[in-house]
Amino acid sequence: MHRCDLRGKRMKIASVINLLEKTLGAPKQKRDAPNPVDLLVATLLSQNTNDHNSHRAYANLKRIFPTWEDALGASTKKIASAIRVGGMAAQKSKRIKEILHTIRDRYGSIDLTSLRRMEISQAMDELQTLKGVGKKTAACVILFSFRKPVFPVDTHIHRILNRVGIVRTKTPEKTFDAMQSLVPPQKMYSLHTNLIRFGRMVCKAQNPLCGACVLYDLCEYQDKEKFALSRESKKGDSEKVHFMLLDNV
Repeated sequence: MHRCDLRGKRMKIASVINLLEKTLGAPKQKRDAPNPVDLLVATLLSQNTNDHNSHRAYANLKRIFPTWEDALGASTKKIASAIRVGGMAAQKSKRIKEILHTIRDRYGSIDLTSLRRMEISQAMDELQTLKGVGKKTAACVILFSFRKPVFPVDTHIHRILNRVGIVRTKTPEKTFDAMQSLVPPQKMYSLHTNLIRFGRMVCKAQNPLCGACVLYDLCEYQDKEKFALSRESKKGDSEKVHFMLLDNV
C-alpha cells in the first residue's frame, strides 16, 4: 500500500473511532479477563444466532456442566440439549466436544492460558488448528481473554468498513488481514465493539438507516443517498444493541 494511501486510511479510521465513541460511548473491557476456553466456547455458540440466544445457550451449558471436564464426559446429545436455544445444536455440540478433546490431549488439561505467552501471530496460528476456529474466533480469544491488540472482524465490521471505503475486500478474513496494521492498538477493542453495535443499529445489511448515520459524510457507499431519503431511515433504531456476548462470559 502506498504511504499516502496508508496515512489517509489511518486518518479516516481515527475519524470513525471518534464519531462512534461520541455516539455510542467509549467501551471499556471488564476488569477481569474471561477464561480463554470459556471465551472460545461462547464465540462458537454465537455463530449463526444473536448474542441474547447464544448467551442463554452458554449460560445453560455452564449451569448443567460446571466444568469443561464435565462437558467432555457428557454425551453429545446432552450438550446439544443444553445449547438448543442457540440454534444448530447438533453441529455445535459435536464441535465443542471435539475442541475440548483436542485441548486436553494437546495441553494436558482443558486450559489455554499457556497461549498467553505466545506472540499474537503464533497464538492465532495455534488457535486456528482447532477444528472450526477461524480468524475471528481466534482473534476474539486473544483480544478479550489475553488482552492483546488484535482486531477481530465479523460480518458487521466487514460490511461497514467496505461501505465506508476503508477497505475493498471480498471476505471478513481479507478485511482482518488489511486492518491489523491500520487500527491503533489501544483502540482495537473500542472500534471492534462499536462497529458491531453500529452494524446492528444503523448500518444494517438490508435497508441501512443512512439518514441516521453519523458516518454519512465519510461514507463511500454508492446507495447511501437512496437509503437516506427513506422516512424510516431518519428515525434511527431503538433496538437494544449494547448487549455483547463476549463481555458477559
